[in-house]
Amino acid sequence: MLIKTEKGRLELRPGHRSLGQRERALLLVADGQQSESKMAGLFQGDGRRLIDLLLAQGYLVRQASGAGLSPAPESPPQPQTPASHGEQFAGTRSLASARMFLFDLSERLFAPRDKALANRYRDALREARDPEAMLAVGRDLIADVEALAGSERADGISERLAKLLPAGLLENSI
Repeated sequence: MLIKTEKGRLELRPGHRSLGQRERALLLVADGQQSESKMAGLFQGDGRRLIDLLLAQGYLVRQASGAGLSPAPESPPQPQTPASHGEQFAGTRSLASARMFLFDLSERLFAPRDKALANRYRDALREARDPEAMLAVGRDLIADVEALAGSERADGISERLAKLLPAGLLENSI
């Protein structure tokens, strides 16, 4: 099992962006609950290379799980604080919740500024008939949020979307 180091936790805080989107996605998933082999299979198998890079750079450590091994040092968990972009979600993970979040986000962020862009995302989300297509629209939307509102806002939205998506979907398509 892989867990974030203090350096990894700092990377995920707003304003601390030195890694790419895929590396940050792996950091989000590295919670000591997902197996390393599952994480290595992410990104069409490129997860192994990214994990090795994050281990070498000190963002991740392996959590010992066997007897006689001491666990990797980790600071106490930080209390969860509400994201700066909205209230905390208390519902269940589902594709429908994630889709509605993206629809709402498009309407709130783009419709007042760029109606054509909002319409494009509305149509794209309606046409996305499978989870992979919806996630592709979500990635594009987050990239436009980053261009419009900055990386801190985009990171917060990415984290919120990850919390809404079914766990199995995240494991197969990050």
